[in-house]
Parts: sequence; structure tokens; C-alpha cells
Amino acid sequence: MYFRKFFKFQVLKPLDVKTKFYNAETDEVFLEAQIQNITTSPMFMEKVSLEPSIMYNVTELNSVSQAGECVSTFRSRAYLQPMDTRQYLYCLKPKKEFAEKAGIIKGVTVIGKLDIVWKTNLGERGRLQTSQLQRMAPGYGDVRLSLEAIPDTVNLEEPFHITCKITNCSSERTMDLVLEMCNTNSIHWCGISGRQLGKLHPSSSLCLALTLLSSVQGLQSVSGLRLTDTFLKRTYEYDDIAQVCVVSSAIKVES
Repeated sequence: MYFRKFFKFQVLKPLDVKTKFYNAETDEVFLEAQIQNITTSPMFMEKVSLEPSIMYNVTELNSVSQAGECVSTFRSRAYLQPMDTRQYLYCLKPKKEFAEKAGIIKGVTVIGKLDIVWKTNLGERGRLQTSQLQRMAPGYGDVRLSLEAIPDTVNLEEPFHITCKITNCSSERTMDLVLEMCNTNSIHWCGISGRQLGKLHPSSSLCLALTLLSSVQGLQSVSGLRLTDTFLKRTYEYDDIAQVCVVSSAIKVES
């Protein structure tokens, strides 16, 4: 004689994982992972890593360089006490073959997954692997303007150079672009406004070197660029592209 009996065991979740995404002006994506120990005992964090998807390369930002050696930002505090939270930061950058094609990184994209390994106070090992993390890629419309190079600090009333990258985000339409440069109260563009940039094919880009100067000290915003598509007679306005610190020419700017 025998009978079957089912026993129900309650399994408590040991970790609470929250993620946040931050989109940079470039194609870089910063992932912040907040890991909280929600058990009643401390745990030893053996490994927390991000396995990126095929589209991205990842750089861990959880260590600093000291005397030529990589030291963890958490120092020797590898233990996570009950209800304590630890933050991990990662930088993801699209691989070259994907970054060059503007139409690929649109909409919802898969970033990768977190792999977390820990040990309890009795030496038992646990592992948690999240599902694929996804983020909504920012929409740039038909034309995207991004900065490839800009100085951090410039001298007052002295010309400085920036490099812009213009990308046709359309997957099927060629654009014929005209660049206009409009001065603001503090930023003055040098060069000819209204010049033809020529035809820009779908998902292609061009780099453009521009010169400007500032007549006001302090933190100034670079604004006043206008791109007009002559085919559709549509104008795209770009303000607050970046910020530069303008100092008096009597102060030497360290390069």
C-alpha cells in the first residue's frame, strides 16, 4: 500500500535586480544595474558581469586604475549585507558594422543579459541570469546630427573647431541637404551659411568640420544649425547640440 503526497516549499528570491538605461549623445548606452540582497544573511558577490548581444561591445566601469593596477570601486567589500544595494555600471557601444548602418539600431534593441554569481555565508553557491535586457532606441527622425569632436574649454572670442556627423536615417530616400548656420547671443559661426552639402544616400553619413567662436564667458550651448532637404522642402533645426566652457583668453587653456 502506498499513497502520493505533494509538499510545497516556498522559495524566496535572494536578489532584487533593477536596471536603468541612459542614452549618450553618441551611440553609446550606459546600463546601471542595482542589485539588492533581500535575504536575512550576508552574501559574497563572486561575479557580476554583462554578456552583451551580438550588436554591442561592453566595457565595465566598476574599477579604477591606481598605480597601474585595476582596483574595484567596492575595494575589499565583496560582501553584500542584508537589504544593502550595490550599483554596477556598464558602457555598451555598437560594433562598427552596426554603427555604420543608421537604420539597424532603431526601435527595441536587445542589449544583453546580466550574469550574477554569489555565495552564502555557509559557502553555498547561487547563480542568477536575467532574461535578455531590452531598451527603446531613441528616435532621431529622418536626419541625425551628432558631434564627433568638440573641445571642453575654449578661449573667449577665439575660433575653435568642431566636427559634426550628419546621418540619413531613412532606409529608402536620398536627401539633398543645405546647411545654414544661425548666430545666437553668445555663439557666432564662421564660414558661409547656406552651402550645399550634396546628396546623402539612405543610411549613409558624412562628417563636417565647422568653426565658431563665443563672445560670452561661462558655459555656453552650441546652437543654431539648420539642415534643409531641398527635395521635400523640409528644414531640421538643431539647438543645444553640446556645451563648451568659455574662459578669458588671459587664462591658459590646458589641452
